[in-house]
Amino acid sequence: MLDSAFGQRLDGFNIVATPDYPFGSLSAGRALSNARQLGATAIAVIPFLWQSSPSASDLVAGSDMSDGALRAAIREARGLGLAVIVKPHIWVPDSWAGAIEPTSEQAWRTWFIRYRLQLERIGRIASEEGADAVAIGTELAKTSGRPEWKDVIAAARAAFPRTLLYVAHNTDEAEAITFWPMLDAIGVSLYPPLGSDDDRAGRLAAMAAVAVRLDALSSRWGKPVLVAEIGLRSAKGAAAKPWESAEERTAAADPQLQADVIADWLAVLNRPSIHGVLIWRWFTDPAAGGPNDTDFTVQGKPAEAVLSCAWTGICRKP
Repeated sequence: MLDSAFGQRLDGFNIVATPDYPFGSLSAGRALSNARQLGATAIAVIPFLWQSSPSASDLVAGSDMSDGALRAAIREARGLGLAVIVKPHIWVPDSWAGAIEPTSEQAWRTWFIRYRLQLERIGRIASEEGADAVAIGTELAKTSGRPEWKDVIAAARAAFPRTLLYVAHNTDEAEAITFWPMLDAIGVSLYPPLGSDDDRAGRLAAMAAVAVRLDALSSRWGKPVLVAEIGLRSAKGAAAKPWESAEERTAAADPQLQADVIADWLAVLNRPSIHGVLIWRWFTDPAAGGPNDTDFTVQGKPAEAVLSCAWTGICRKP
């Protein structure tokens, strides 16, 4: 079913709050307004959860976003006319969410009980503040085959009776998931290897192969697809490993490569099965980014002009 959240395309950004520019502040409002002016129609707000290691079951709410800050983020975005997807992530020190895998059946049960309680809390806030959609999980690749998801989804639906989706890690996880019928949309993050920076033909072929698989997923399950994350560092060599962070590899700035890759992604993903694309990422600091920054944010970089052209039809030289 197409829920009301997909009555329009959900194009925009994953918004990350920086400590000195919290949601609800004038500066965060400016940053969101700047995103809106580029043509964004939606944002993903990211409350972080935390656990100590991939095998641990000590999942708790993260310290980066209080319930009040989550409420402020939703209100601020909605006040600007942006659709809001609440998209929880789990932070695992020195690892990532896709590695989460408790080591015993009891540990799995504990993990899912804790996860369900956090998701219910987030879902209730999202419902009370009028968010448009909630992601029940993001890139939890080693958990998504577990039977506990049925109860988690039912609990999330009770807390948040609007659009629910899950954000799979690349097409491999998305194709393996069997609980799509319980959700309203298929979400996916896309960070496949794209080859050398100067091999545009190769990266277009890689992108097209991904898009064909997304078309097939949408057709198989009768669901719209939201590309909930695509992005690239503005750094030389970034195309080979689009998921790689600035902390993992030092490199010279290359903002034009970022712009070119995002432009290619947007062109390839402009197809009926795809109902929106959310760029990773945009900070609540309106002065973030800039031409010498080598991280993922597109702020103050040529990619802004690419996005404005795609989303508003107003195309200009960066």
